[in-house]
Amino acid sequence: MEQTPLVAQKRTILGKKVKQLRREGILPAHVFGHKVETDHVQVNAHDFAKVFEKVGETGIIALTIDGVKKPVMVRDTQLNPITDDLVHIDFYQVNLSEKVKVNVPIEIIGESPAVEKKIGLLLTPITEVEVEALPGDLPENIEVDITNLLNIDDEIKVKDLKVDRSKIEVLTDEELVVAQIGELVTKEMEELEAEVEAEQAEAVAVEAPAEGAEGAAEGEASAEGAETSEKPQEEKSE
Repeated sequence: MEQTPLVAQKRTILGKKVKQLRREGILPAHVFGHKVETDHVQVNAHDFAKVFEKVGETGIIALTIDGVKKPVMVRDTQLNPITDDLVHIDFYQVNLSEKVKVNVPIEIIGESPAVEKKIGLLLTPITEVEVEALPGDLPENIEVDITNLLNIDDEIKVKDLKVDRSKIEVLTDEELVVAQIGELVTKEMEELEAEVEAEQAEAVAVEAPAEGAEGAAEGEASAEGAETSEKPQEEKSE
């Protein structure tokens, strides 16, 4: 696998003072690994963004730190919870002769005839799978072709994924569904709609007698008022 170059420098600014680095367009980072002493480094934010867009979390970066080149992978990125700006990077230094475990994203390709003909909906319960392989054998993503999903309940499972099993071990449960054609209106939705309609009908039935009772009460009150107003007139005529 090609190693994408990125330059880093040893970092002497630690703690809260790293805010100043970020203002200057520099990102703080760590480099760690199995039997590797942790290095505090810094990289140019713009340069890293271009590299990360290319390699993601499965590609290998040739990270040069003060002239020393190390093969690393992006293990984690931390974002500002308010602005979503990248604030910190964790690089994992790999041994190219030792296997690593990573999550590889799934990429859906093609069009499902069932979706095109509006027979059903495409469901994608999982978006990545965990694999173990040598760093150089890790795929950037795993493509899933859905052009053969023709009918309701047609599906593709993890065990159906096209990967080189001689080099890559898939650790995710192989019976998990990756892509499936579901009904346009599921039975659960139909039952929910029926419940809502029943509740609405019940509410209308309860309101109708209440309105009738209020009308009768108003009629009785009017009658009583009329009788009251008539009595004094009779007394005056006497």
